[in-house]
Amino acid sequence: MSTNTSVTFGEGSLSRAAALIHTLVTVEALLLLAAAPGLAGLLLAGPDAANLPLAAVCLLPLGPALSAALYALHHRDRDLTDLHPARTYRRGWRLNAVPALKLWTPLLAWLTVIAFTLTHFSATGLPGWWAVLLAAIGAGSLLWGAHALVLTSLFTFRARDTARLAAYFLFRHGRATLGAASLLVLAAGLTALLTEALPALLAAPLLLSLLHSGRPVIAETQEDFTA
Repeated sequence: MSTNTSVTFGEGSLSRAAALIHTLVTVEALLLLAAAPGLAGLLLAGPDAANLPLAAVCLLPLGPALSAALYALHHRDRDLTDLHPARTYRRGWRLNAVPALKLWTPLLAWLTVIAFTLTHFSATGLPGWWAVLLAAIGAGSLLWGAHALVLTSLFTFRARDTARLAAYFLFRHGRATLGAASLLVLAAGLTALLTEALPALLAAPLLLSLLHSGRPVIAETQEDFTA
């Protein structure tokens, strides 16, 4: 007795791997293109602490770019014969640019205040433990931002509802939060040890990992907070 084990073109493991690589490369290119004006401004501004407010302004386009990338990666096709990552990225940017900016802008402003305070801490006259507290608050804000970015990229909520859900999931799903933390540490390590350009060049696989670690958050949101 014979069994038909033929696999249609585009459905095998090699084809799925090729589809993933194609999607990652396309999304990465579009993300860098969308964020290019701000990234160019960062290069021109330089690493001086006095330029932190300017750096925050330059990073504004990055929020919608990251959100569109998460949308495109979440809705990616697995079939090599039916790939449209560029179209999906553009759809994600149109849907999420404004909602992402509503959360990204205050987060950047808050992190800029923290970073500026820490880089000029000796002038504040505050005790040293304040610096530790501010650094912890900044790290917590980044983790909240990671959850908020995933939620605003994949769901349609009001900004304040997204903010509340992101804060709720910080402690509700500790493993997802730890996953986001590990990616932030990895990005910081790549920046410190190699070059600040490397996390940008690896943004797509890092975001795919963020989606993977955030699956419990996505699943609970779909089950309990959407109609």
